[in-house]
Amino acid sequence: MSIFGVFGVEHAAKTIYFGLHGLQHRGQEGAGIAVFDKDGSFRHHRGLGLASQVFDNRTLDEMGGFLGIGSTQYANKAKGGLDNVQPLCFRHKSGDLAVAGEGALVNYEQIAAYLERKGCIFSTYTDAELLANLIKKDAAGDRIDRLIDALNMMEGGFAFAIMTKNRIYAVRDKYGIKPLAIGRLGDAWVVSSETCAFELIGAEYVRDVEPGEIISLDAHGIRSNRYSRFQRYKMCAMEYIYIARPDSDIDGRNVHSYRVESGRRLAKECPAEADIVVGVPDSGLSAAMGYAEASGIPFEMGLVKNRYIARTFIQPDQQMRANSVKMKLSAVRSLVKGKRLVLVDDSIVRGTTSLKIVHMLREAGAKEVHVRISSPMMTHPCYYGVDTSTEEELLCSHRTLEEACKMIEADSLGYISCEGSVASTLGCSELCLACFNGEYPTSLYQHAKNND
Repeated sequence: MSIFGVFGVEHAAKTIYFGLHGLQHRGQEGAGIAVFDKDGSFRHHRGLGLASQVFDNRTLDEMGGFLGIGSTQYANKAKGGLDNVQPLCFRHKSGDLAVAGEGALVNYEQIAAYLERKGCIFSTYTDAELLANLIKKDAAGDRIDRLIDALNMMEGGFAFAIMTKNRIYAVRDKYGIKPLAIGRLGDAWVVSSETCAFELIGAEYVRDVEPGEIISLDAHGIRSNRYSRFQRYKMCAMEYIYIARPDSDIDGRNVHSYRVESGRRLAKECPAEADIVVGVPDSGLSAAMGYAEASGIPFEMGLVKNRYIARTFIQPDQQMRANSVKMKLSAVRSLVKGKRLVLVDDSIVRGTTSLKIVHMLREAGAKEVHVRISSPMMTHPCYYGVDTSTEEELLCSHRTLEEACKMIEADSLGYISCEGSVASTLGCSELCLACFNGEYPTSLYQHAKNND
């Protein structure tokens, strides 16, 4: 999922719409926007599909707005459907509220049980609804104090945008697992899951929201509060490896530059004798360029992507992912026929996509296919919002490297090391590598039983 918000912009809904276009790669199942006008009037619209399918010019004109937040929805079987498309909006005597978030709480069940004992009932499975209920469970006191209390009950990797009629709060988890950036658009303020969305609306990047920080955007400008003294930088490695757009900067490191560097290191750690290097579009291309540069093997566009197909990794079920691969990629027969290939991809989760790509290249006449992966072996599930399914479904959770290679029917298989992934940040960011090494930065609560 993604979040995007603006304060102090005329026709805020239109600005948010363009921002969501820049974040569309983070979720294609649904999109929503909520806005307040200067007079406090509130409007909200959401739907299933891409932002361009959910919103038209008439809808955006009618929404208007002076401040607002928006979101794109990550496809997920457990939390899919229109009811879970954010922002979620809440009416309350102490003031209306809209919340959009991404990531996941590891203590969702514990908080939900606590709120149910307080008399709350729920209409979604979202962390955003939990947060709204925590904020509103006791309407006494300052809202910022209630927000701080609520956030200190929440454990996991998350980013939230919370909107009232005259203010936006932008929040990042205390571990820094999820990205969130602040930008400026003239006299207005912008928050976004990624900096790439700033370019689309002409905003200037200011800084990242720090772990454990609450940013307030209102008529007074920008203010900062800490909700926790505990602070770590454990950015999700998959943001750099796969999720984020290559033109985004996260915690001071450009995503494309990170991927190129990881490709260079991958070539040194896992060399191969081959005629050409082929990257899997899109997120594998940067690493393939780095691999080709370091190895001296020419880079070729041996695979072409159909631009009108959504990302297969974030399809809600395996059958949809399998069908999408066939429509998403095509091998360039004249470039790969009779060649020994180094096929560079960003990651292997279940292995079904890799198997189909290897088959595709062999059918196009490739002589050998040596698969090289610019992430470490994925052996553990993610509990912070990346849909890597169960441990049993992961290709490498219970297989050796040789067994995994056999499963995807490659001539050889190699992965970058955890040390290589960390080194590719060039010291700009620490990384959460839990899905590769099982070292989770948080307690796991209800998930702990799955790791005994």
